[in-house]
Order: sequence, then C-alpha cells, then structure tokens
Amino acid sequence: MPERIVLDVDATDIPLYGHQPERFFHGYYDSYCYRPLCIFADDQLLCARLRPANQDAAAGALDEVKRIVAQLRARWPEMEIVLRADSGFCREELMAWCEHNRVDYVFGLARNQRLRRIIGKQMQEAQVLHAATGKASRVFTEFNYETHKSWSRPRRVVAKAEYLDKGENPRFLVTSLAADKWAPQDLYEKFYCARGEMENPIKEQMCLFVDRLSIDEMHGNQLRLYFSALAYTLVEALRRLALKGTEWAEAQVDNVRRKLFKIGAIVEVSARRIVLKMSSAYPWKNIYAQVCRALLC
Repeated sequence: MPERIVLDVDATDIPLYGHQPERFFHGYYDSYCYRPLCIFADDQLLCARLRPANQDAAAGALDEVKRIVAQLRARWPEMEIVLRADSGFCREELMAWCEHNRVDYVFGLARNQRLRRIIGKQMQEAQVLHAATGKASRVFTEFNYETHKSWSRPRRVVAKAEYLDKGENPRFLVTSLAADKWAPQDLYEKFYCARGEMENPIKEQMCLFVDRLSIDEMHGNQLRLYFSALAYTLVEALRRLALKGTEWAEAQVDNVRRKLFKIGAIVEVSARRIVLKMSSAYPWKNIYAQVCRALLC
C-alpha cells in the first residue's frame, strides 16, 4: 500500500478554430479555447473534465476531488492524500473540504501588498545576499495568515523571499501540512515545485488528438476528450508494464504510438490465427517482441 498519494490539479487550454459551443476568448492564452480540468497522480490521469474558458480555474474541482478521494479511500482507507495545485485553486471551499476530510493540501497563494509587507525583513536579507554574491538569493519563512473576508480561519503560509537580477520575486504557499514535518524551504523546493512535472503528461495527452474538439455539442466534445484520456491511459500502462527495462521505459506516449503502433505490416487472418508480417528491417523488432510476450503473460 502506498504511504502517500499526491493529486496534482491543473487547468490547461485547448485552442478552438471553429464556432464550437461555449467557446470563449481567453486573454492569458490569447486564443479562443476550452479550459479542461486535469487531475494526475504521478503519470496516472484521473480526471479530464471539459470546461468553457470563461470559468474560474477551480470550477468543478471540488466535485472531482470528492469522487477521486472516495475511490482511493475505498481501496486504501488509511492512506495519506495530498492535494497540490497553483494559486488558481486556492479557494475556501476546497481548503475547507480538505480540512474536514483528512486531506492535506499545498496551494500557491497569489501575491498582494499585505503579504509583501509581512516578508519585508526576509526580502531585505535576500537583497543583501544578492548584492554580496551576485546570484539569485532566497530566504524562506512562514507565518499564520488569514484574509479579511474569503477565508474562514487562519492558515499556515510559507513564503519565499527571492531577489533576482531583475529585482524582487516573492512567492507564497498555503498549506495544511505540519511545520514539524515540512520545513518551509523543503516544502517549497522539494514538494511544491515538483508539480511542474505534471505539465509533461498534460503535453503527452495533447499529442493524442486531444485537440479534435470540433463537434457542435459540449457532450460530444467531452466524449472526444474522454477518448483521448483513455488513449493516454492505455499507452501509459503499456509503457509502465510492458516496456519496463527497455530504452522506451520513459519514452513519451506519442513516440510509443508512432514507433510501436503506427508501422507497416501485412495482416493474414485464418481460422486458427492472425499473423502479422512485418519488415525484417523494422528497427525495434526486439522491443516489439518483448511487448508481445509481456502482454501474453
């Protein structure tokens, strides 16, 4: 049983080039697009929910988290679950639900002048270090923080007071993880920054025709998104189970698709068997044979 599972939550964009329903121009992406919600546990895709781009980044996230957590708890009742996301998901309803349901969280926290003033001393220390070394300098701290209206209670905030050549670059996290288990610097650098790895499987799924959302109904486009998510899940499982120990064990799923599936062959079907006749010059025939043996087992 795993001791802990980290659920990475993020939103991405799928550009639209027609007049699909509920399309919306999003200024950040500079295009008409959908903005699906994705939830991953490492490389495992657990949620692909299609949404219009004019919704909040966290729209629908709580419902999906409730579903996934219930399924995980049914299998592993005592497993530690941690939700990790950027500041777009730092919402009271999500944090409050986690606090009442034994789910920890680490969310980015948007900067404001009040937060900047709190870490003024640490920012001065970082500036002095930068002046002395000529390199980017970081000073970490933590404190209890509560908003004036939106939060129901004070919460632990970890701050990174960073000074770069171009000036100040403060960053903030809000978390339910205990200070005695996660020091501020480790929480930020070793735990939170690891969420950047989530962008890789999102990009991998984008290569599996996730952008083919041209139907004039949202339900139809959601179904196409599910097909792409299923394709990613199947190829990732093949990579994890059948390609283990090969040079393709960490290959991108699109490379696996093009090199292992999209190849020329003659298919002969008889009453007793199906024979694939492939070129003897196929450069990865040994890996192909290993995958076949693994799947037969």
